[in-house]
Formats: sequence, structure tokens, C-alpha cells
Amino acid sequence: MVNLIAQKGIGIIQLPCPELIMYGIKRWGHVKEQFDTPYFREKSRELLKPIISQVIDYQENGYSILGVIGIDGSPSCGVNKTCSANWGGELSGDDKIISKINNIKSLEEPGIFMEELKKQFEENKLDIPFTAIDEININSNINEVKKLLNEGEIDNEKN
Repeated sequence: MVNLIAQKGIGIIQLPCPELIMYGIKRWGHVKEQFDTPYFREKSRELLKPIISQVIDYQENGYSILGVIGIDGSPSCGVNKTCSANWGGELSGDDKIISKINNIKSLEEPGIFMEELKKQFEENKLDIPFTAIDEININSNINEVKKLLNEGEIDNEKN
């Protein structure tokens, strides 16, 4: 995917990963309910603030922002779907751990970080589309991503 983007001469603004920043690379898997807290939302908005400023600056200087590519299935960066479980997030000391883990399901809604990004776009009157790559089946949404990139190709021809 990165090669395709580079071949088209399109730049990338890498979003920070809130899970990595807060928990590190060796973290356990999480579900949306664990991140749906005032602290995680506040930290997400804080991480996104310089990104929003950068996007505004690019647009004010004639650049086109083609869109946001998220990772569907992620509890923070999912665009169209996220993982969910209604078990409260605590597994220690519980004899029914396996049944709780088997309770994980996919919801057709964005993750917390993407919700906060969309809110900040709306607050700043930024109309930027979102699409996603599915973290389990990377090729499932590839046509949507290519469509987004092809729109950039058309814009580049006009400039």
C-alpha cells in the first residue's frame, strides 16, 4: 500500500498510535469499551491537536487532503468496525476467562481515536473522507483505498 501511495506522488501524515503511546508495543489486545473513557478520549484529542493544525495549514496552502486510512477491527483506529466485549476489561482472578474472551465481537462503528478525529474535523469544518484497511483481511477494502488514491491522481493532474 505504501508503495502505491509513493508511486502516485502522494504524501502521508502518519497518525500517532494512542495504544502504543499509552501502553507500549507489548500490550494485550483491547476492546472499544476499555478505551471509551474520559482519559483515553482526552489523550486522543491531545495527540490529534498537532495533526489537525498540520491538516489546516496544508489546506490553507493549496494542498488536497485525500482522506484518512484507518485500520478496521482496531478499538481505537477502526473506521467502519471495531472490536467489542461487554466484560469490563478485567480478566485476573476469574475462572471464566475463556468465556469472557470468546465474548469479543465486531461492531460496525468506529474506534475511539477515529471518533475523536472525526469530531475534531467537524469542529474545524474539515470535510475529509475516511476509509480503512481491515486488519484481518488486508485486501478486503483495497478497492476503497485505491479509489481514494485515484481521486488524488485526478486532483494532481489539475494542479
